[in-house]
Amino acid sequence: MNQLAADTAFHLPIVDLHSHVIADDAARYPLAPMGGKQSDWSKERPVNDTDMLTAMKQAGVAKSVLVQASTCYGHDNSYVQACVAAHPATFAGVFSVDMMADNAIDKIQHWIGAGLSGARVFIAGHTAADHSVRLDDPRAFHAWGYIEEQGIPICVQLRADGLPQLETLLKQFPKAVVLLDHFARPELEGGAPYVAANALFALSRFENLHFKFTTHNVRESKQGQSTQAQFARQVVDTFGAKRIAWGSNFPASAGTLKDHLTEAFEATAALTAQEQEWIFSRTAHALYPILGTLA
Repeated sequence: MNQLAADTAFHLPIVDLHSHVIADDAARYPLAPMGGKQSDWSKERPVNDTDMLTAMKQAGVAKSVLVQASTCYGHDNSYVQACVAAHPATFAGVFSVDMMADNAIDKIQHWIGAGLSGARVFIAGHTAADHSVRLDDPRAFHAWGYIEEQGIPICVQLRADGLPQLETLLKQFPKAVVLLDHFARPELEGGAPYVAANALFALSRFENLHFKFTTHNVRESKQGQSTQAQFARQVVDTFGAKRIAWGSNFPASAGTLKDHLTEAFEATAALTAQEQEWIFSRTAHALYPILGTLA
């Protein structure tokens, strides 16, 4: 158990809902980055499955949900699938899929059948940002309908200016289990009550929407007039801890996994023990039952 977790009387298995793995065998797992440009972090500090297991042990993280590194492998989820197959008691996997492709449902069925547990739509990040691609493109609705029908959790990565597109989908598919990566990186420097992030907080009415509280949010919530305690309190009061789960974004975010977890516990120190339990363990288990049951 992480020492800080022990100090805060946190006794549930800690789950990292957002981490990435990069293979050290480029011949077996060739690069195919979305947008044609590989992310700098995957070149500078790649972490394979063995390294991830070591980092988790050092940090006190029990299980990790490996999210496809879209800016490294695009929609070829072979390495994530291999890692999950090799370590099914420790890893769950999220695959990337082109939701507008004619064979999107076939691809979803393939990766679910191969042992992965969730889907991901990647719209914008540091490396790939194609503003001509819309999350709410009607060509993707057939795939979204299948995702909703099957109850497959789907992660969405976009920036705050794309939230209206997400709102369209939440209205169209009210039973879809949706996870928003990094809270869409809201503008926080103005401090509470975070008026610049009104578009984010307005999504609280969609009960099927969940949120990843990642290292980006941990670090950005203490910039400018914002404090980590203010941001943590506002998102929990607005959305509820049962809809929020911690994700390290390791190794895309610089630092060790142990550092990320320590920072996250410090950022949420003012929350109640029960709220922390949901953020660091219970929400993840509820979203991905393959992680097992909690005693």
